[in-house]
This record gives sequence, structure tokens and C-alpha cells, in this order.
Amino acid sequence: MTIRTILVDDEKLAIQGLQLRLAKFPDVEVIDCCSNGREAIRKIKTEKPDLVFLDIQMPGFDGFSVVKGVMEIDPPLFVFVTAYSEHALKAFEANAVDYLLKPIDEDRLADALDRARTRLAEKRGLDEAEKLKTVLAEVAPEAMDAMPEETEHAAGRFEKLINIKDRGQIFRVDVDTIERIEAAGDYMCIYTGDNSLILRETMKDLERRLDPRVFQRVHRSKIVNLDQVRQVKPHTNGECFLVLDSGAEVKVSRSYRDVVARFVH
Repeated sequence: MTIRTILVDDEKLAIQGLQLRLAKFPDVEVIDCCSNGREAIRKIKTEKPDLVFLDIQMPGFDGFSVVKGVMEIDPPLFVFVTAYSEHALKAFEANAVDYLLKPIDEDRLADALDRARTRLAEKRGLDEAEKLKTVLAEVAPEAMDAMPEETEHAAGRFEKLINIKDRGQIFRVDVDTIERIEAAGDYMCIYTGDNSLILRETMKDLERRLDPRVFQRVHRSKIVNLDQVRQVKPHTNGECFLVLDSGAEVKVSRSYRDVVARFVH
């Protein structure tokens, strides 16, 4: 699996240094470099990379503006690179794969690439599963008809209670009370209506523990309990919002809209 990568930094030496470090990883292909945010948005939209190493402080459009500027497409993964540690929390709120401080440590760079590989494999696996379902629906509809029974039979393996250690206490959370889950780096924010808890676990691992008939990914960084959806509100660019019983609204990206539509009527 080749990771098609774009580098964005207004410092030429920083770009060159990162290229030299990335050259040691045979599965990373640097397809372009950009020196400002506007150029980065244009290149990301046209070349559709898998991964972007993105400086935060740049003249004009900063790194966070670049992320916002490509949200109408299926965006790539981002690793933020900066000399300033105070932006770390905001970077993880933007669902960054990682946050690297300059000068870049080679071990930290390797860790960031490992995270990117995991997320890309997860995304590509979901894409392939959707393609397979489409083909089955066309050429073997009887196989699709049998799938719900298999899912029902397997439902017993999913978690009913999740133990969450938060602020020095252990909470036993009934999964039926969870309305939504949002990722922030390697931490999951678990929302149960009037409460929120922090769980140190990856989105991929947490998904495996939850019944996919109830908990569906609607965005790269968001999972929703479909039983708590009371309204679907159309939005621009083929996106929509799910309104939950608590009144919270969750944005559904175009990549996941069709998945949600199969469950929400």
C-alpha cells in the first residue's frame, strides 16, 4: 500500500528536511509540496492524496483553514507539523493523525506513519466492503437477503456495558445510553445525553465492540447511535445533519450518507 503524500510548509528548508526523512519509508510517495494554504487546498482537491503533512502557522491560510477548506471532499488524513506545542489540542479536535513538533524526531515520525497506515487500512477496508455489498446486490441478491440473519446471530458478541476510567473513577456505561462518540486523536469522547466521558481507545477498536446495526460511523471521527436519531436535516454539498433525542446535531459527511440512509427512515 503506497501512501500518496503532500507536504505543506512555508519554510523551504523544513520541506526539504521532511522529504529526506520520509525517503527512508518505501511505502511513502511524496507527490507534491506546497508553500502556502491556498495552494495546498487546490492541490489536495485535484490530487487527492492519502496523507498531508501540514504546517500550522503560515501566511494567509493557516493549517486549520486548509483542513476546513477541503471538507466538502472526502479529505485526506492530516499530520500537523509545527514549532508550537500550544496548538496540540486543537489539532486533535480536528482529528489529526498526529502532531509533530519541529525539529521532527524520527521515532515520532515513524509512529505517525504507523497511525496513518492503520487509519488508511481501516478506511480502505470499509470502502471495499461497500463495493462488495453493491456487487452482491446486483448479481446475488439472495446473498444480501441472508445477511441480516447472520448479523442477528452474531449480535450477542457485541458489548452491552463499557467500563470507562475517567477523572480517577470507573464508570460502567450501558451502551444503549450512548448517543454519539467523537474521536480526538487516540481518545474517544463518549456522550450519553447529559454526560460526557473520555475513553483512551482508538475508533477502530471501539467500533469492533459495538453492534453495527445500532452504532454507525457517519464521519471519519464520529459514530452515532441510530436508535437515538429523531430527524435528518439536509445540508449543502450532499451532506446532512442527524438530530438526536437530546437535541444535539451531528454532521454526516457525503462519504457516509448512503450508509446512514439504509438505517434511518
